[in-house]
Amino acid sequence: MVSRTSRAAAIRTRIFDVGYRGAVRPVLFRTGGGDPEAAHHDTLRRLAALAEEPRRLAAVARLQRAPESPVTVAGITFPHRVGLAAGVDKDGLALRAWPALGLGHVELGTVTGQPQPGNPEPRLFRLPASRGIINRMGFNNAGAAALAARLREVGQVGIPVGVSIGKTKVVPVEDAVDDYLTSVRALDGLADYLAVNVSSPNTPGLRSLQDKEPLRELLAAITSEAAHLARRRDARPVPVFVKVAPDLTDEALDEVLEVAHEADVSGVVATNTTLSRDGLAARDLPLADEAGGLSGAPLTRRSRYVVGRLAQATHLPVIGVGGVMTPDDGVALVDAGAQLVQVYTGLIYRGPALVTALATRLAAGSAGAPPWSTGSKDHA
Repeated sequence: MVSRTSRAAAIRTRIFDVGYRGAVRPVLFRTGGGDPEAAHHDTLRRLAALAEEPRRLAAVARLQRAPESPVTVAGITFPHRVGLAAGVDKDGLALRAWPALGLGHVELGTVTGQPQPGNPEPRLFRLPASRGIINRMGFNNAGAAALAARLREVGQVGIPVGVSIGKTKVVPVEDAVDDYLTSVRALDGLADYLAVNVSSPNTPGLRSLQDKEPLRELLAAITSEAAHLARRRDARPVPVFVKVAPDLTDEALDEVLEVAHEADVSGVVATNTTLSRDGLAARDLPLADEAGGLSGAPLTRRSRYVVGRLAQATHLPVIGVGGVMTPDDGVALVDAGAQLVQVYTGLIYRGPALVTALATRLAAGSAGAPPWSTGSKDHA
């Protein structure tokens, strides 16, 4: 039986969802002359400004509050299962604002050992008919040291903060281990967990680090360094996750898990963006040849499969990400075996009401779904 409070929350979420799609999203999609990256930066600036106004931030938090349903993963307690995926706020510019949007954790980054501008623009493309995004950002970020300084400045924000780390583009693949370790050392004692990104399609040679031997060397070095740094602080080693591509074969996924177990990795993030262009709507096919990784609704089914495949094959916790466009999509990832769920493209198309609705569904054991959560359709 759905309580009066739950019903009121569902109605409020429905109103916010309709309001976002009808009023906010059209303006957002016109920002910067329709440039998605300009809209992204503008959103981060607005959220950062909101975080400097405590009363407004508190008002947003009251409207966006998600039900507490604590879950412990890799020794970290999360207020609920829904978090922000890496790539949204690489440098932590809006870090203070994310908890007010109802998120249960945030993954910053991907950051690299050295600051870098990323790939040339344009490098971000909306596919509204498919409810997808193609990006070839290329790890544009201010560097791990700059993010470390930002984390020290901000301090605790009330929810776990993970950091995704990747390889600097100018660093040869054969020197990747030292480059990743630069980030591990810079972020020591500041991140609640690290996610080792070896699966972005937008850095040349990066995905080769998913191969068995390079991955074994990389993960062993990172977990060893994390343990060493923790001993110096008399603390528990930071949990290390590895983020995998959705394009890996079953055999390659098995090899990733074998290496992850050997290296004492804490879990797996599944998945990154895909190189596939399957599932695109006809109206979006002119953009299909744009280089980069595809996210959003076209990735939903594959991400769910990979999460399920990993969860069946390992005791390691899996963070499910990719194609979470509705609460049903997020519930399906948890049903497939994900311990946590992250959103990115769904947040762009559905707004923060998606976070609240999904967290509410998961807290209620997927009962009492608001009307708009069923299925995966959203006529953009």
